[in-house]
Amino acid sequence: MTVELNHTIVPARDPQASAQFLADTLGLSVDPPLAHFTPVTLANQVSLDYDQADDFEPHHYAFMVSEQEFDTALARIQHGGITHYGDPACRETGQTYHSKRPEGRRGTYFRDPDGHLMEILTPGCTGP
Repeated sequence: MTVELNHTIVPARDPQASAQFLADTLGLSVDPPLAHFTPVTLANQVSLDYDQADDFEPHHYAFMVSEQEFDTALARIQHGGITHYGDPACRETGQTYHSKRPEGRRGTYFRDPDGHLMEILTPGCTGP
């Protein structure tokens, strides 16, 4: 059997609101509750299961998106007044990054309502 990530738990003060924030930003849906979790399932069937917690350290979650999905998500971020950054230290406000390897990869970082550092990035070019 090939090993695949199936799900991860995302701590949140308000799981429904945080799941909805991510779903709205990425153009996804919030799934029906699963036990006490509020899941958001990605295209590769990995789910982020939001769980209520009052005390936790912020985590980092990165989402590979197509060029068009990146542009659409970035527009949602900008129109929603969400601050985004060109670096994980959150110093390059309002920026996106452009990496040289793989050629053409773009990305940006933003915080969710619970302070988790979210990242959207494109796969970049793999051919000439």
